[in-house]
Amino acid sequence: MSIHTVSPLFVGRSGELAALGRALSRARAGTASTVLVGGEAGVGKTRLIREFTDQADDALVLVGGCLELGTEGLPFAPFTAVLRGLVRGLGRDRVAELVPGGTTRGLARLLPEFGEPDRDGPEARARLFEQMLGLLERLAEDQPVLLVVEDAHWADRSTRDLLSFLVRYQRSDVRLLIVVTYRTDELHRNHPLRPLLAELGRVDWVARLELRRLTRREVVAQAASILEREPSAADMEVVYARSEGNPLFVEALLSEPDGDALPESLRDLLLASVERLPDETQELMRVASAGGQRIEHDLLSAVAGLDEGALSRALRPAVAGNVLVVDGEGYAFRHALIREALHDDLLPGEHTRLHTRFAQALEQDLSILPAPRGAIELAHHWHSAHDSTWALVSAWRAAAAARKSAAYDEQLRMLSRVLELWEQVPDAAERIAIGHIDVLRQASTSAHLAGEYERSIALATAALAEVDPSGDPITAARLLRQRGLTRYDLGRPGNLDDLREAAALVPAEPPSKLRGQVLETLARMMHAPDAWQEKISIAQQAMELGRQVGDAATEAHAMITLTWARFRYSEIDEQLESFAEARRLARKAGAYNAVMRNAISESDALEGAGRHEQAAKVARDGVTESDQYGLARTSGTFLSINLAEPLVSLGRWKEALEVIEHALDLAPPAPYRASLQGLVTDIALARGQLDRAESLLAASRSVLSRGTYRDQNVLPHVRRDVELLMARGRHDEARELVSRTLREQEPTGSSRYFWPLLVTAAQLGGPLLSELHALASRLKVEGDLQQAQHLTFIALTGQPAHPDGQPSPEASARELADGDPGLADGARLAAAGGAEMAAWRLKEWDAAAAAWAALRQPYAEARSLAEAARAAVVCGDRQGAGDRLAAARALADQLGAAPLLAELDAFGRRARIAAADEPAPDSVPHGLTARELEVLQQVTNGRSNREIAAELFISAKTVSVHVSNILAKLGVASRGEAAATAHRLGLFARDR
Repeated sequence: MSIHTVSPLFVGRSGELAALGRALSRARAGTASTVLVGGEAGVGKTRLIREFTDQADDALVLVGGCLELGTEGLPFAPFTAVLRGLVRGLGRDRVAELVPGGTTRGLARLLPEFGEPDRDGPEARARLFEQMLGLLERLAEDQPVLLVVEDAHWADRSTRDLLSFLVRYQRSDVRLLIVVTYRTDELHRNHPLRPLLAELGRVDWVARLELRRLTRREVVAQAASILEREPSAADMEVVYARSEGNPLFVEALLSEPDGDALPESLRDLLLASVERLPDETQELMRVASAGGQRIEHDLLSAVAGLDEGALSRALRPAVAGNVLVVDGEGYAFRHALIREALHDDLLPGEHTRLHTRFAQALEQDLSILPAPRGAIELAHHWHSAHDSTWALVSAWRAAAAARKSAAYDEQLRMLSRVLELWEQVPDAAERIAIGHIDVLRQASTSAHLAGEYERSIALATAALAEVDPSGDPITAARLLRQRGLTRYDLGRPGNLDDLREAAALVPAEPPSKLRGQVLETLARMMHAPDAWQEKISIAQQAMELGRQVGDAATEAHAMITLTWARFRYSEIDEQLESFAEARRLARKAGAYNAVMRNAISESDALEGAGRHEQAAKVARDGVTESDQYGLARTSGTFLSINLAEPLVSLGRWKEALEVIEHALDLAPPAPYRASLQGLVTDIALARGQLDRAESLLAASRSVLSRGTYRDQNVLPHVRRDVELLMARGRHDEARELVSRTLREQEPTGSSRYFWPLLVTAAQLGGPLLSELHALASRLKVEGDLQQAQHLTFIALTGQPAHPDGQPSPEASARELADGDPGLADGARLAAAGGAEMAAWRLKEWDAAAAAWAALRQPYAEARSLAEAARAAVVCGDRQGAGDRLAAARALADQLGAAPLLAELDAFGRRARIAAADEPAPDSVPHGLTARELEVLQQVTNGRSNREIAAELFISAKTVSVHVSNILAKLGVASRGEAAATAHRLGLFARDR
């Protein structure tokens, strides 16, 4: 049940809202501006305008809409509404004072409050137009004016003429923005608004803005806002497919208690354009609705039984009326719900008869449609015609065609239909020459390939319930391997148990392809540190078996596992050579799953070794290739994780977010979605978007809580949780979370994911330092001296100061410094304290900043420069501190890392050091703070409070407080005066 009839959250229109905001900024500055906003019915034009006008807090907003009255609208309807609103707000006399010429007889034609109209004739019409424009220009002298004319597709000739006059003849320096909305789907070929839009589109100050439908991810966000809960992936698949991203349709479908039925109001809206068509065209549309969303011309001709001339005559009004659109060699309904509404109106006998005619036409010539579409549509029509036997047979054939085309979603859908119909067809096994267990097994495999992991596990489990392992060990082993593989991908327990049981069921002699596959999969899933040697041994056995039996796919997979297990990041060049050999082997064998896995492993290894550009290239190529193999939703989205990660490292955050958005639109499996959202969380935390980070973390937490995942999933999530708690000021909770993680997780096998968490933890200081030192001592006792030294170095450089009574990091350093002169030197200087320790820290942080710069990781570089600046101040090098501060600030500003910027500015003020591109604290006029200067700069750029809040990552209420303080400190009465003062003082000269 829905909680809201409309979405409380405004989704997917940030770009359009920004474009309107820029147009209003131009109007504020005295530049004529008009925006024409088009979009189909329900796409969100009215909501966009409402959100925009809510933000235009300094403008006089005038709104009028055109009305539909038969074939022509009400003359001047929007302008009559605008005048009535002005009279209600200002009073008749005040409005009359503003009308040029001192007479309102022209406006009296629109509103009787203005007296008797002047004489009829051409001059009367011209006088009305002049008075309307003059009134708007007079109003704009006091404040910016925003005139909104809605639903211009219903505008009458008089309204269109006046609108054209206002746009064309407004003064170039008037503070007036005109926004016009219209429905694109209403604009048939001869619609009278078409020439006006073309005419206005050639005017220099006119911009056109067309609202697209929402993406799947945006529809999920809209639905979650309406329902006040995260909708299930299955529900969203249906809602998105039916609505095709139209926001109004989404709201209507979610508000309907019977999820399959179209709400009457929506049905009426959809069928309105059909009911205007000639009777013969409406009848053809009913026939076409049984053919699906898209129908080939030849197929429609065969089913409709019309000759070419009659068919063309019946089709032409549907295309001209925007019910159908020409699509290649056929036609498509403008919206899927139009077809659905027409199809739902078919009578039962008519429904069966039409689908039977489509099935028979396809049986006669399946080549009318391309493969596998022909086979799939044939199965659909037999099923819709309620012929169970032929529905089952055709679904089985369609599944094979889909598999051949790597269309795994369709293959799963067809196999699911075979399973649904199985009991209705007594001789089902004989009809398709395969048993029920094997259909289940194929369905489980296709579900895994399609990314439906839960479904894959359920199907494999159902098949295992029907098989006797003692009587048919090979089938049982295949099912156990499939279930173990999918359980692993979904983070479910029991995956290794399934694979070990499968290995036990397949005999070692004679050598077999299945045994090689089972051993390879088992080796791939083993990640515990104490199982490393067994992993390598089993992978070697699998690779040898693959060679023996000629199974190059298994040989390639095993080689990838061995390559991953044998090499360290310091041996990346040798590892890449081995990956290249595995890739060559996989490609030669046509083993596309191995090709994809090799790309995943290679890009991950490159990122771990700090070769971000190479990692991004390998991952990007793999994402592209995954489409060719039908694996975009599985391997493709995994590779999107591996593409976004180096982009985040490189500071290309906008690009990373675009990659992630595209991947999320594919509805990836839950663990992949959580990893993608985790990278968005990293950016949100760095930019100070704490509410967004909290929401994303909650979504990831719900996924991780349902499975057992590796360190690469768990530890980054913990680090993000700690960073969020620290940003919220909840340091005790952050320390407790780190302490619990240190007790539960072993750092020895996952340094790539553990050390970032420890670096974050060191910033918390206090009792945590003693835990880090204790862990370092334990690692030394266990013989892992390198890890122990790294951990102590974190404590020394990250947080050398600690409360009295806590163990000394310097003592730990001295104890662990064997063979590490740098650490020994740091321990000695830390014990001495003071300037010597600061000099050592300065050297180390400068080296760290240089290392991050070499790796092209700007965020980490900026943080290291910030620490180096602090150390430089202690060393008395104020110039050097300022240089480092300026460099750090430039990097943080480029990334939009607002918290780091605020931290740098606060440090600069405390230390009384100005960054190279910032005014010194003493030089800021009128006592403005750094944040007030930032707000003033945005005010000077003509931005509203909401726009400033979005830009600076603060609340609109906080912006309002800053603006009030700025006006008071500058001694001015308005935002315009504040902007003028800023220009006069040359505060932002560098931006001009």
